[in-house]
Amino acid sequence: MAKFKDILSKKIDSITVAAALVALSSLASRLLGVVRDRILAGQFGAGQTLDIYYAAFRIPDLIFNLIVLGALSAGFIPIFTSLLKGGEATTEGRESSAEIKARSNNQEGSLQSATSGLDAASEANNNEAWRLANNVLNFLLLGLFVLSAVGIIFAPALTRIIAPGFDSESQALTSVLTRIMFLSPIFLGISGIFGGILQSFKRFLVYSLAPIFYNVGIIIGALYFVPRWGVAGLAWGVVLGAFLHMVVQWPSVCRLGFRYKFLLQARDVAVRRLGRMMVPRTLSLAISQINLVVITILASRLSSGSLAVFNFANNLQSFPIGIFGVSFAIAAFPSLAASAFNRERLTADFSKTIRQILFFIVPATVLIIALRAQIIRVVLGTGNFDWNDTILTMNTLGYFAISLFAQATIPLLVRVFYARENSATPFYLGLVTVAANIVLSLILGPLMGVAGLALAFSIANIINFILLWICLSFSIGALDLGRILISVFKFSISAAAAGGAAQIMKVIVWPFIDMTKFSGVFIQLVAAGLAGILVYALFCFLFRSEELFGFLAATRRRLPFKKAKIGDQGEALGR
Repeated sequence: MAKFKDILSKKIDSITVAAALVALSSLASRLLGVVRDRILAGQFGAGQTLDIYYAAFRIPDLIFNLIVLGALSAGFIPIFTSLLKGGEATTEGRESSAEIKARSNNQEGSLQSATSGLDAASEANNNEAWRLANNVLNFLLLGLFVLSAVGIIFAPALTRIIAPGFDSESQALTSVLTRIMFLSPIFLGISGIFGGILQSFKRFLVYSLAPIFYNVGIIIGALYFVPRWGVAGLAWGVVLGAFLHMVVQWPSVCRLGFRYKFLLQARDVAVRRLGRMMVPRTLSLAISQINLVVITILASRLSSGSLAVFNFANNLQSFPIGIFGVSFAIAAFPSLAASAFNRERLTADFSKTIRQILFFIVPATVLIIALRAQIIRVVLGTGNFDWNDTILTMNTLGYFAISLFAQATIPLLVRVFYARENSATPFYLGLVTVAANIVLSLILGPLMGVAGLALAFSIANIINFILLWICLSFSIGALDLGRILISVFKFSISAAAAGGAAQIMKVIVWPFIDMTKFSGVFIQLVAAGLAGILVYALFCFLFRSEELFGFLAATRRRLPFKKAKIGDQGEALGR
């Protein structure tokens, strides 16, 4: 048991290893998400019931994003880390400064005196960090309780705004689910603070387990609560998932030193600093949420099941984004915060991280587009999810995939701004981006249906990526652009070859399988996917891609045995 606790509390300093850990846990969570969506699709199909379920999500999710993410992503981690760093820096300097003083005074007691003084300074810095955590937690909870109460009271009115295309019966059911789901932001708010603390201490393992438990709760709701309580069981599953998301992180945070205290010190310097950073970030999230609200409104006016199709396709395209884009951005954030105003080091960390993200996301884009029909049938093709639902979801997924490179790298770009305590620029760029998304959705939605909403979403994300990159270049410099472009060229050629290999393999295996059965579609998907991955790896090897060799080197170092010299080659290329 003690050894297991040590594993959970282990500090991870390497961005690549931390990202791999978060990605692995994200993969497990996303796979559970696939199971969740398959259960929902099989039970309800892409129809009105799931439209109601996803519409009910919108307002509670908006509250969580505005209040919790507004504080955490804007500045909690950089500020909390800076407070801890003061203590760590003091502790790191303990031996050298103490020894120097002891030698200069030639007294035995000098070393102990100096060490105890530094211990006191370190403890004072840690106390400042924990005071910030308690202050932010209490302010968040106060805001969440108030907003959730208001949301529960006015749920029917909110439902009429969010889903004007629903009939009165569907709106009534949506308001019932919305009221239940308003409990989830409270648990997720507490969990968000815990997650910020764990990231600051670079304890990524427990943090990365939380989303897995969240999906477990939703699956329990679909399998066990729905038979007892009907569609409302889905909402209670969401609440259970949020509670598990919080509980799994609690013990590790306590072991790091967190002790709850009721503090509401608005005049605290760190709290006021976070508040100044939070305002533009919250506004940025607000306009982003308005965009999702507009999509929900438009989807509710389209054919029945459009909102479900949009969410199914969005969840599938989020799979590689969560595993690669978000995982690397989360793992890199503490390092970016530590080197925020060291231009050379910041550029190096940014360049390495974005190249690692694109190394995975470029082939993922090609393979998703090439195999999207097989993916949809394997993941969702069961029960009430029919062929028409498959075609709609397949087309929507294809338009989503166009912007995977932008969606996967935006979290990193935005975090560079936040690390430099600049949350205003992403806000202003977000205004432009969301305005473009809303206009495009209003134009393309009626013309193309739900697929038009996905296309508008993709174009807007590409615009956001371009604007963020340009502004960051003006602020920091070239961002090692030449090296990044060389890597992207290698990835693109390799991915094109991978896409061709996947298409050829689909044709090769087709005569030997029954495509009317799940097993046949699954075999075709796996065979074509593996062929594409192997060809991509081969071409990257031939191109001497340092990202491939670096990934293999990092993997080799984590294995219990040593192999080959390929890791040494990767390390040499990385220098």
